[in-house]
Amino acid sequence: MHIVLCCAAGMSTSMLVARMKAEAEKRQLTVRIDAVPVAEFDSIIDDADVILLGPQVQYEAARLSELAAPLGKPVAVIDMMDYGTMRGDKVLDKALALLPS
Repeated sequence: MHIVLCCAAGMSTSMLVARMKAEAEKRQLTVRIDAVPVAEFDSIIDDADVILLGPQVQYEAARLSELAAPLGKPVAVIDMMDYGTMRGDKVLDKALALLPS
């Protein structure tokens, strides 16, 4: 499973990615989690299973969802409180909930 977090420059989510990876490890989940700038969305969409957007780029949600829909890739915005407080467990839960059963 590959979860991709998109933000303005790909850097502000690095701490959140680290916390999500630690939580995934605790749960013994095999998951790849990366952070990329939203400008790189087109280059990562084929490889991603779930795309989460940082609250600072939520204005891109409709456009990116439209691009991802034909590929069956879910796109969602990370809750601002979870993002701001770096709740890796909650953001991981959100990503997992978006995966098709």
